[in-house]
Amino acid sequence: MLVIHPKDKTTTVLAALYEGAQVRLLDQTYSKSEINHHLHHTTKSERIMMLGHGSDKGLFSRDDDEQDLFDRLLVYHPHAYYLRKHGANVVALWCNADLFARKEGLHGLFTGMIISELSEALVYEVPTTQSELDEENVKLVRRLRALLDEDVPLNDIPQRMFALNDTHTPLTDFNYSHFYYL
Repeated sequence: MLVIHPKDKTTTVLAALYEGAQVRLLDQTYSKSEINHHLHHTTKSERIMMLGHGSDKGLFSRDDDEQDLFDRLLVYHPHAYYLRKHGANVVALWCNADLFARKEGLHGLFTGMIISELSEALVYEVPTTQSELDEENVKLVRRLRALLDEDVPLNDIPQRMFALNDTHTPLTDFNYSHFYYL
């Protein structure tokens, strides 16, 4: 599996999606052309997973993890050609990855807005606490990893994730409803 996951203290929980698996891990130290090279040389049978913070423009990265601002887009429009060629064996977990995928004509499992920080909960008026955020984000990632390990088809994951929401708080209702198969 090819994993693109920029190092970021706020998204380390996402590493549980690939820890212990046979992966090629790319982070913010890779250039646009190096990422294109890896995407081009990834077979359609091999999953591509992209994780972190982002927007409808793509996956963000930053050189200094202590800063709040992002330095650049790590995966964005120039990479879409290779992602489209890859087919539907793509998993992208970042805020509004679904909007990026729709704009670029990509297929696979994508997330919409996912609340992972208190500031995001405030913007979306989702009542929660830091404790609930920490606990529920770990549960969400573990559940997704279990489905991926069970080889559940990507098109079944959005409804399976929604069904795994056992607490039905405003936070979990929001996050579990933002998985999309496109």
